[in-house]
Amino acid sequence: MKVEVINQTEKHSLQKQVIAKFKDLINYKNLEPGDKLPSERMLSEKFEVTRSTIRDTIQKLEFYGILKSIPQSGTFIADIGAVAMNGMIDDILRLEDPDFKSLVETRILLELKTVRLAALRRTEENLEEMKKALDAYTLKVKNGENAVQEDLLFHLAIAKASGNSVMNTFMLIITPEIITNFAKYHVCDESLSYQAIEEHQLVYEAIKKGDPKLAKQRMKEHFKVLYQYCYNIKG
Repeated sequence: MKVEVINQTEKHSLQKQVIAKFKDLINYKNLEPGDKLPSERMLSEKFEVTRSTIRDTIQKLEFYGILKSIPQSGTFIADIGAVAMNGMIDDILRLEDPDFKSLVETRILLELKTVRLAALRRTEENLEEMKKALDAYTLKVKNGENAVQEDLLFHLAIAKASGNSVMNTFMLIITPEIITNFAKYHVCDESLSYQAIEEHQLVYEAIKKGDPKLAKQRMKEHFKVLYQYCYNIKG
């Protein structure tokens, strides 16, 4: 059986098509504010896309407040006026996929905030999660394996420890795109990977110590090469 891989551009295009169709259903009064959405299977058949595309699109519209999921009840159109709803959907459709430089910039700005909060709010459970990710990263680097995911899992653990659900959500949103693009832009370098082991350890120790100023400084030092790379990208 032939398996077709949908790249990010195609995926984004399909989601836009589905969002536009949702807008049409709302404008033609087939769906109105407060209405419950049909099942994923029904929407998949109606829009002629996979259930996975429907699921991803619903999650995206939930994030922007167009849809609202209620546990045990289903997913509903938000109770927003038609004019406002149309304006919000139009804005979503105009959004473009962020470029790698923008993703990296956003990540750096977010993490300089989250690491400070993590130093102030981290729990023992948070520290254990960070240490687990740090150890996994170290092991993979020393074995000569790609450790991009373990690297980002360490940073996600810091975001979680910040106790700020919005920042944590933003990190979760941009992380998959960063993972996808790391190999493409050849950010990883063996010597830098070894250097990052020590840098991660210093960040971890500052958070464990509960020193927000030191934690931020350690994170800035860790991001120095990545920040320079970001601004040297041709784009």
